[in-house]
Amino acid sequence: MASSSHAPTAGEYIVHHLGHQTSTGHPQESIVDFSYVNLDTVFYSLILGVLTAWILYKAARSIEAGKAPNRFVGAIEWLVDFVHELARSIVHGDVRFIAPMALLSFIWIFLMNCMDLLPVDLLPRLGELVGIKYMRVVPTADLNVPMAMSLTILAASLYFGLKIKSPGGFTKELFTAPFGTSSNPIVAVVLGIANFAMQLIEYVSKTLSLGLRLFGNLYAGELLFMLIALLGGAFSLSLGGFLLGGGHFLAGLAWAIFHILIVTLQAFIFMMLALVYIGQAHDAH
Repeated sequence: MASSSHAPTAGEYIVHHLGHQTSTGHPQESIVDFSYVNLDTVFYSLILGVLTAWILYKAARSIEAGKAPNRFVGAIEWLVDFVHELARSIVHGDVRFIAPMALLSFIWIFLMNCMDLLPVDLLPRLGELVGIKYMRVVPTADLNVPMAMSLTILAASLYFGLKIKSPGGFTKELFTAPFGTSSNPIVAVVLGIANFAMQLIEYVSKTLSLGLRLFGNLYAGELLFMLIALLGGAFSLSLGGFLLGGGHFLAGLAWAIFHILIVTLQAFIFMMLALVYIGQAHDAH
């Protein structure tokens, strides 16, 4: 935290670490506010996006004909094959664009999630040395990133729906599924309104659940790491202080090990649901 005349309370510590460095120069005051840009989120998202592209590029450039791949290349090849086969099993159509998009989203989200495994105060303290008072380093714990990615999947679903079914077929499905239609004009209008309402609810619920699931899990994980860090801050040269320090180490280690599963699982779930939603766009109701 920024230097002050007194040690921060637990509440002040949490509030400080939940603040973003924004384009206004003031910390983030609410989760949903479109009047500013979270500069730390943009910075770390871009850095990790470039790192994702470099990892895939490095693996592709390291492949040599007639030569056995090293472990790094072998791991990337296995992941590429796994995602490609997964995409083929879910999406009943051309996956030449969809499979790479799914692979990119998995690695990118995984790396963003992994920022949660760094010590809570490490990068914020380094930021303070250059005048950055607030810094959150987990992009997926910022609602903007998961919802932006979720909206991208929605746009992809709409695009493939229009492409596969044609604008006319896609529009017809909006007003005829899931309840069908009727030869009676009045009944057909009522069913059309009900069908469109259900389709709209389905698209909105998919988009919200996809983004909020990722955000909620990473926000909670980040908050728990902050609470564990408070135990370390209570360390002192006394029996109680040593117990709190030991509790900080053990709790941090246990949660970090378990969190490795969470960051991987959340990236996989996002990728899987993205494939399912895009796959549904290929199928008729």
